Amino acid sequence: MMRMRTKTTELTSMKGSSAVSATRDGGDEDELEVRPGGMLVQKRDPNEVQTRVPPPTIRVRVKYMSIYHEMIISSQATFGELKKMLTGPTGLHHEDQKIIYKDKERASKTYLDVVGVKDKSKMVLEEDAISKEKRYLEARKNAKIEKAAKLLSEISLEVDRLAGQLSALESVISKGGNVAEKMVSNLIELLMNQLIKLDEIKIDGDVNLKKKKQVERVQRYVETLDVMKVKNARNQVPKQQPPPPTPPATTNGHQSRRKFTPTTVAHQHQEPSSKNTSGAVVVTTQWETFDSLPTIFSAPPSSTSTSTSTTTQTIQPHFNWDLL
Repeated sequence: MMRMRTKTTELTSMKGSSAVSATRDGGDEDELEVRPGGMLVQKRDPNEVQTRVPPPTIRVRVKYMSIYHEMIISSQATFGELKKMLTGPTGLHHEDQKIIYKDKERASKTYLDVVGVKDKSKMVLEEDAISKEKRYLEARKNAKIEKAAKLLSEISLEVDRLAGQLSALESVISKGGNVAEKMVSNLIELLMNQLIKLDEIKIDGDVNLKKKKQVERVQRYVETLDVMKVKNARNQVPKQQPPPPTPPATTNGHQSRRKFTPTTVAHQHQEPSSKNTSGAVVVTTQWETFDSLPTIFSAPPSSTSTSTSTTTQTIQPHFNWDLL
């Protein structure tokens, strides 16, 4: 272990000596330093940024239509920077400009000094109709996406509000309570209206994915409401009560009255007959009539009169007369 430490120290000392020797050999041109990791690099100058000479500025003349515009710009700038400077005096968007230098169209990322632009160089500026059309289409597409995203956000907020009402109804019905069937039907109708609005959104990209998620969410809520509607209808069915006790039949009473009436009448006629036993026998044709028995069920007036007359003619009470 001691030998290894000795070798490491010797290597480090050798690196340090080589760095110092390299510094001495190089003189003042390149100063080297050893980093903590043991790497030998060139020493940095902290004043290098401050002492750096800025690139020279040049004047270029740009012709647009029949007007020359003189622009002062850095020689190491790009044509894209020059286009942005020309937006103000020309009124053209920098993406709709086309700069021609030495009979060639120059790209926006090309540097001026690379293609040989010098002081007082001349250029021609033209309007790029194709780029303008592309930018217009891109602007319309972005506006459409923004409008769809805004509409989707409004629908999402409305669905959240309806979901709160759905939760309230579900809590009542799940506990065996009853709600008005119209409330459930109205909630289903409102959710279906949101589905129609979602179907009207025709867009691609991330907005379309959000739209599909909302459609699935609304459909799930509608299915839940359908199940709740059936369960609510079951809860509204009243429980079957036992039938009331049947009253005693009244026909027996009338029959007993029929049986009892002739007997009573017989006694009434027997009393005068017993009184007149000593006198002569008198035969008379004046018969006493009795009212017909009342009917249990009501009938139309015409049929009632007919049945009454028929009953009067057909029912003849039997009397026991004692003739002496």
